Amino acid sequence: MLSAVALAREIETGAATAADIIDRCKAAIDDQESLIGAFETLDLDAARFNAEKAEGPLFGLPVGVKDIIDTADLPTRSGSPIYLQNQPATDAAIVSLVKRAGGVVAGKTVTTEFAFFQPGKTRNPRVPGHTPGGSSSGSAAAVAAGMLPLAIGTQTGGSVIRPASFCGVAGYKPTFTMLPTVGMKTFSWTLDTMGLFGAGVADAAFFAAALTGRDLRVDGTELKAPRIGIAQTHIWHEASGEMRVAVETAARLAEKAGASIREVTLARSFSDAFAAHQTIQDYEVNQALAFERDRHGEALSLILRDTLDAGRAIAPEDYDHALAQAGKGRHALGEAFADVDVLLTPSAPGAAPEGLASTGSSIFNRLWTLMGTPTVNVPGLANGRGLPLGVQIVAPRGKDRRALEAAAWLEGVLAGAPAI
Repeated sequence: MLSAVALAREIETGAATAADIIDRCKAAIDDQESLIGAFETLDLDAARFNAEKAEGPLFGLPVGVKDIIDTADLPTRSGSPIYLQNQPATDAAIVSLVKRAGGVVAGKTVTTEFAFFQPGKTRNPRVPGHTPGGSSSGSAAAVAAGMLPLAIGTQTGGSVIRPASFCGVAGYKPTFTMLPTVGMKTFSWTLDTMGLFGAGVADAAFFAAALTGRDLRVDGTELKAPRIGIAQTHIWHEASGEMRVAVETAARLAEKAGASIREVTLARSFSDAFAAHQTIQDYEVNQALAFERDRHGEALSLILRDTLDAGRAIAPEDYDHALAQAGKGRHALGEAFADVDVLLTPSAPGAAPEGLASTGSSIFNRLWTLMGTPTVNVPGLANGRGLPLGVQIVAPRGKDRRALEAAAWLEGVLAGAPAI
């Protein structure tokens, strides 16, 4: 994989040029893209040209953009035949931030249909017969395969953290609204969150700092052992045996390295909020994709049509009740962090499932998306077949630096850990 932090340092010191980095990425893409299928569209010639004149903290580094995010220079197809010829007139806000920070768009990465469940063509670079996860499948796979150092995804349920876990890279879902969603195809305005991918946590943090101007970089920082709470939510039994071992292993190694570890019991309001996630999502997507359902229903997958129809049947008062349940969960969030800095949970139920018919389950991500908290997939653990088993760091809303620091510290602790 390509470390964005290391590449930026090469460019800054003159050891390489931004064009050299584009050429390295091109070589990796030429070698692997036919198997992995991470990209919907590519324009590396334009990326190379733009990289040579780029200025800013990203130093001309190439970025992959999930193909539900508008780009003025490349089509935005949203994983649907409805939009095969769709050429936006403007860049999404996040794309403009990339360019202002000196990054260049190398291409659009594959998404599932409208960032929902219907899979795209992308394969998992670790084991190509397994799913890369979704819906930000192409972004995670492009970084995991070393085809790009950085990529942008989105998360409505678990679409950043889960593919990061399955592909063995760092995925960072910031606090809700930290990164703008203006110019992306909306699925659920209460839940949709921009997210970032990098080879390691420091790379994702570097990317976030460049885009936002916030003090989020953790490379070169003296990281301290955090107070970690083990949050065995009401769905803990849904985790596979090896994922439970992965979380327990991460906790044991963290404690050995100096972290304080304690069990955290979440209030009942959190399980109620978990149930509210689907009601909120389905009610809102029925409205967000009303045009597509009404005018192009035959072009939608069966699973999406059924979801839209189910959302249409949700009464407004039930939606309002779900929003209230989410609010109660957010209100209770402070109690969960009363005696710990961060929580440690599974990033997914287990390793990436075999086959490409499903992108896996988001059950270990939905609550934290609804809560709007910063979450980070920490890579480093894997099972005996070489499939990654990501663990998830969760911090209080607005405490993104805390989340990134704890995740980077834990990533260092897990380095070289034996297979689960």
